[in-house]
Amino acid sequence: MSRRRDPHDAHPPVRTEPTLGDIDRLDAPRAPATDGLPQVSVEPRHPRGGQAAPPRRRRGWLLPLLLLAIAAAGVLWFNQNRLRGMLPRTDFNTVLAQAQQALQDGRLDGQDGTSARELFQAAAALEPDNDRARDGLRRVGQAELAQADAALQAGNLALAAQQAAVARELLGGGSDIDRLDRAISGARARQVQTVDLVDQARLALAAGKLDGPDGAGALYQRVLRADPNNAVAAHGLDQVGYALAVQARKALDAKDAATADASIEQLAALQPNNGALPSLRALQAQARKQDSGVLEAALKAGQDALRAGRITGSGDDTALAHFQAALKLDPDNAQARAGLGDVAEALTVQANAALDAGDTAQAAALLAQAAALAPKSADLAAAHARLEHTAAAPSPAGAANGPAAPAPPPVSPQQAAAVERLVQRAQVATKNGDIMMPPGDSAYDLYRSALAIDGNSATALQGLQALPRQVEQQFDLALAAGNLGKAGDMLANLAELAPGDAAQGARGNRLAGAWLDQAEQQLARGDRIGAGQSLERARKLAPSNPRVLDLGARLQGGG
Repeated sequence: MSRRRDPHDAHPPVRTEPTLGDIDRLDAPRAPATDGLPQVSVEPRHPRGGQAAPPRRRRGWLLPLLLLAIAAAGVLWFNQNRLRGMLPRTDFNTVLAQAQQALQDGRLDGQDGTSARELFQAAAALEPDNDRARDGLRRVGQAELAQADAALQAGNLALAAQQAAVARELLGGGSDIDRLDRAISGARARQVQTVDLVDQARLALAAGKLDGPDGAGALYQRVLRADPNNAVAAHGLDQVGYALAVQARKALDAKDAATADASIEQLAALQPNNGALPSLRALQAQARKQDSGVLEAALKAGQDALRAGRITGSGDDTALAHFQAALKLDPDNAQARAGLGDVAEALTVQANAALDAGDTAQAAALLAQAAALAPKSADLAAAHARLEHTAAAPSPAGAANGPAAPAPPPVSPQQAAAVERLVQRAQVATKNGDIMMPPGDSAYDLYRSALAIDGNSATALQGLQALPRQVEQQFDLALAAGNLGKAGDMLANLAELAPGDAAQGARGNRLAGAWLDQAEQQLARGDRIGAGQSLERARKLAPSNPRVLDLGARLQGGG
């Protein structure tokens, strides 16, 4: 043991720094302790059984640690996407946000690096397996597809094809893209056809061929129906309208009412809102007013000649001559047309009288004149059937030129049955409104077919001559139901079947009033095109109606 220090020592102890000693001698055998304490020896502890314990392995912990590291690496590998999302990704998120904004702004494609397609592709390059980047590219493809469809509808085929190609790249194809490609191809084919039509219209316009199915006006209209935004066709149609207006003015100056009216009607059909129409209509009405005195005189002279029995013949003082003069002044004049119908009826009556007298030659001549004026007259058809049946009959001996009419040939049972079937079909056609059309199956043609077999068939003759009255009833029903198109058809049928009917003008005025009512309703709804079409229907029926002039002025002025 060390000695105690005397606190009274005169000299303070010197500080000794601690040292590690001789490290190299740590493993050397220790010498007996010399600190003055008694030596204590400790025997090693042995396990039971008397055997010594094996030495302990110091590195046994390495294997579990290695297994734990391998397991952790596997977890990291299989959850790398989720773990990657938990880490901050400043560059990827920034690019993705920019791509989303570009998509919202409609900047779908480009080459400056700011389009949605480029930005989503950049995001996909940063993380190829990221679903948000792939979904963004798919949405860009869908937007390109929608824009391509809109471009096609607008007629921009080049842009539509370009956007469709981008959509195919991004979406990898699909039925919608295939449909769009077919539509673009069809539009390109129609565009080629449109170019041909424009060239044909230009040639027709240069040749002065304005009307008709092959005229410049009709050709330009076909182009605009296929391509409403075709500026070349629209300009060409304006040129046609200008040419028709000039043509109408020249005809009005030359007192050529027929040509002027035809040109004005063509112009109205092509361009209902043409700026020249109001002034042309005014000039047309003024010219008609100036000619009204002459017109009234011609109509009166025609009626006087008709009552005096001067139906036809040489000279200008016949009913036919006076009514034709009136019709030249006003081609749509209902009284003049009815007068010509009266002339045809008078000729038919004379023809029947000639047949009664056995003079088939005179009857044929009179019916030929009547057919030139009213070819579809029901009375005329009945008289023709009688003439043909009489001409086919054998003449009695010695009576070829006598007053007695030849006896009609006998009708066989088979012929009688055929006549009955034709009459029944004609009655069904009449109920269905098939009066003059379709050819061969109309009531008019079926009755004529029956009379061609038996010209004296009472049922066929009665049915044919009753057609005008039945058509008049159908006209009234159609007009009351608001079916103006059918009413117009029935009115046209009446004009052919009964050309001398004095009530025809009144029916035309009633139908014109109905068309004007419809035009007013369409204009109130804002349907100016429909109102213009209805107005033209009314104008053809009653051109001098004050409502026609008023509504035309309102349509032209935008009111």
